[in-house]
Amino acid sequence: MSIFAGKTLMITGGTGSFGNAVLKRFLRTDIGEIRIFSRDEKKQDDMRHEYQAKYPDVAHKIKFYIGDVRSLESVRAAMPGTDYIFHAAALKQVPSCEFFPMEAVRTNVIGTDNVLTAAIECGVKSVICLSTDKAAYPINSMGITKAIEEKVSVAKSRQCDPSKTKICCTRYGNVMCSRGSVIPLWIDQIRRGLPITLTEPSMTRFIMSLDEAVDLVLFAFKNGINGDILVQKAPACTIQTQAEAVCELFGGKKEDIQVIGIRHGEKMYETLLTKEECAKAVDMGNFYRVPADNRDLNYDKFFTEGDVKKATIEEFNSDNTYHLNLEETKAKIASLEYIQEELAKKK
Repeated sequence: MSIFAGKTLMITGGTGSFGNAVLKRFLRTDIGEIRIFSRDEKKQDDMRHEYQAKYPDVAHKIKFYIGDVRSLESVRAAMPGTDYIFHAAALKQVPSCEFFPMEAVRTNVIGTDNVLTAAIECGVKSVICLSTDKAAYPINSMGITKAIEEKVSVAKSRQCDPSKTKICCTRYGNVMCSRGSVIPLWIDQIRRGLPITLTEPSMTRFIMSLDEAVDLVLFAFKNGINGDILVQKAPACTIQTQAEAVCELFGGKKEDIQVIGIRHGEKMYETLLTKEECAKAVDMGNFYRVPADNRDLNYDKFFTEGDVKKATIEEFNSDNTYHLNLEETKAKIASLEYIQEELAKKK
């Protein structure tokens, strides 16, 4: 019997790539119910039909709730009876958030506050909020709003009774083949006989699979302490290496790769742990746990006591982590279910 046996799990933004990965992982377990909370009725209807066809014996476990995390009332309406929440609803396209920053604030910041407020009111036992490496040293609207999401989560964790509700965040890098990511675009470009377009060849990014994203959330669920931020020790590669790997898998021409320049709000490398976080991070094997700073607002402590801990590394970023070579990158991409399905279409 698992810790999810007979329990109700809500996934906000549940029609996205992460929600689908969780459904595939959990549907045939002893979980009681999975609530998909999102605002797009068409995506919900598509998901309903897909899972009824693929998993007819267990599709009844999925319950759909139309709502928007921006509305506290709609979140509250879906919350009663929920045991656990994976909060994945977000605006996460960097260029879009640059042009519409207040929309990112409404979803990523206010939406998170609404979810956590309703969860605490309803006595939800555990909430895991999904964040991003772009929240560390953020320079774009998406990263800044996700950084505030983390701050909201930590602040809420201080206000709630941890014996009733636990709140943690996970922070991860690029999830390969998730909705809106670059690899599906490259595959489409190759199939249409177009050159692959990339922003900057030497740019580095952490890479992980959807299954690894689910693993990180489950690790946080099982091992996180109230207010924690948890990070996986992910490898990275250059954008050039990733593009060449896709070319080799799908028959694209590496010599035709076209550099189009850095987009709005992009960085040359991403950071999963800042220098300040490295000073207090707990090494947990394949993961880091960053505990919350639970000092109160007695400012005397800040001036008379201080903190003598120093970071052992500058920061944990996509330049100083392990870099996959071309063959390693190709193997990691080829292992993805999405890629295997796309490769099967070639035959």
